[in-house]
Amino acid sequence: MQDFRVATFLTVCRTMNYTRAAEELNVTQPAVSQHIAYLERAYGAPLFDYRNKKLALTTAGAMLRDALATMAHDEALLRDRIASAAAGLRVDLAVGMTLTAGEYLVAAPLADFLAVHPQYRVTVRSGDTAELLGLLEAGEIDCAFVEGFFDKNSYEWDTYRRERFVCVCSSDHRFSREPRRIEDLLDEHLLIRERGSGTRAVFEHALAEHNLSVGGFSQTSVVESLDIIKVFARRDLGIAFLYEAAVARELEEGSLRVLDLEGFDVEHDIAFIRLRHSVFEQEFQQLFDDLIACG
Repeated sequence: MQDFRVATFLTVCRTMNYTRAAEELNVTQPAVSQHIAYLERAYGAPLFDYRNKKLALTTAGAMLRDALATMAHDEALLRDRIASAAAGLRVDLAVGMTLTAGEYLVAAPLADFLAVHPQYRVTVRSGDTAELLGLLEAGEIDCAFVEGFFDKNSYEWDTYRRERFVCVCSSDHRFSREPRRIEDLLDEHLLIRERGSGTRAVFEHALAEHNLSVGGFSQTSVVESLDIIKVFARRDLGIAFLYEAAVARELEEGSLRVLDLEGFDVEHDIAFIRLRHSVFEQEFQQLFDDLIACG
């Protein structure tokens, strides 16, 4: 069973604030300090320090957070498994998906998987990569499919798909001169996802390799919905950089076209991630293998 001091430690790790942690846990701030001090004595190392007037994890604290987060998740999942088995209920599984991964790559294989494995009752949570990592650390989801960047040393992960990242525009769009390089597009109206989106992070990383940035485009519109971006692009409102899988239908029907740009050959992994050293790793690996087979 999870020690109440462990719960305090993980709450402080998430909030990085003793006062907010105390409020969430409905205890006093001195009690939070006592719990952290107890763990520091037990492990023989400081877990937090203040850097530039902000609370930060020490190296030992980060190691303990990763280990205890996995243990807390496994205990919660084990409780659900035992309760479901005792009551003859279905097995709960919470899966996180970024928008592109969920809507265009994982949804159909997951549906096929569930049809073959009716014992699973799945909850799907959507969000950007950072949000899903937070949910994973908090134990609110069990695994996630993400398209953005993450610290590969902090999680168990597998590459689900490697996807091509392309520039698209309306098939009716006419350039004054057909662009050959990404620099030739800076006068165009750019349709782009919000900050925190994996799609945007991949695009900004690709721009940086060409010594460019989003600010270099003459006009930009931030659109949080991938579907709306595609509608705007089809209506010739602007150009967009998206995963090819996300626009496969539009490319096939001819409403959008890909701009082949010299020196812009970008591919990025869609990753399946979960907490490290989980006792349920074999189950997650089996889920991954089954989804690959269904895909």
